[in-house]
Amino acid sequence: MQHYDTRLPELSRWRRMQIPVIAWAGYWLIRTLCPTLRIEALGQQHEGRVYASGRRVIFAFWHRGIIPILWWTRNRGIVVMNSTNFDGQWTRRVIERLGYGTAQGSSTRGGLRGLAVMAQRLEQGLDVAFTIDGPRGPRFVAKPGPAMLARRTGCPMIAFHVGMERAHTFENTWDMFQMPYPCSRAVIAFDAPIEVPADADRELRERKHAELQASLERARHLTESWYGLTEEERNRHRAQWNA
Repeated sequence: MQHYDTRLPELSRWRRMQIPVIAWAGYWLIRTLCPTLRIEALGQQHEGRVYASGRRVIFAFWHRGIIPILWWTRNRGIVVMNSTNFDGQWTRRVIERLGYGTAQGSSTRGGLRGLAVMAQRLEQGLDVAFTIDGPRGPRFVAKPGPAMLARRTGCPMIAFHVGMERAHTFENTWDMFQMPYPCSRAVIAFDAPIEVPADADRELRERKHAELQASLERARHLTESWYGLTEEERNRHRAQWNA
């Protein structure tokens, strides 16, 4: 069945030659740039409470902030849904070098097989993560994979987003991808866990999916406005998100 097709697409010889070169450049860009970032995290207590319950986390975040996120959560063995197209092939090499696992699939190719791999990794005690509007958008529209996986595994979803004080936005890309400038500050906000019962019917699954969309938007609104707030306003939000 096509939903389980995780074979790599046919690429030209030139494209195949580009994959290791781009992967090498991307990896060293992250290793050089990201240690200069000053990252503050809000809401990390949520994942700690999930771990205390004996479960793992299904993370979801928007694609545009992936660079500082890759650095912040490196070397934790988090399993990321990764597409099999050209971009996915070089990206896979980068993220695996940074200490992630990968599940091959996307919303358009091999998605159900990728979810099955993620379910296995959750059972093995690893977290999983989705760039939830990837691999090609539409931007800021969450796909249903996390809610499906949460229902299947009993593990909760946690949405988060990163906002950067200074970054270049690639306005011609589908995701408005952001590259932080060296020595920039960044803030990551983790929202409260969202549970999906094992007996959830279609209507309830859709409500939980809508909750995830709203959670992602709350985190994005806060973090992308963070550096325009006064310190008093930031302290108020810190108290709320870290409660």
